[in-house]
Amino acid sequence: MTNKQAMAGEATVLTDLELEAIRARWTKATPGPWKSFLEGREQISGSSFIMTGGEDLYLSGATNDDQDFIASAHQDIPRLLAEIERLKAKK
Repeated sequence: MTNKQAMAGEATVLTDLELEAIRARWTKATPGPWKSFLEGREQISGSSFIMTGGEDLYLSGATNDDQDFIASAHQDIPRLLAEIERLKAKK
């Protein structure tokens, strides 16, 4: 799917190869869970960061919403992959 298709809301079928590539990227990422800590929201001082199961991640140029999305994606992706597998198995 191109960015243009995604922006237009056009759905394309994900192939098994594409799903495996998504799973591989998730598997290679720093272990989780990941949690977004934003200066001011969590009453912390210092920089905003994403706490992971390894080294903390500091983003440059990301909005607070971008950071929350990135942190949540680490937990969301395996759940979405499992749901896709469940739905495919029902066919």
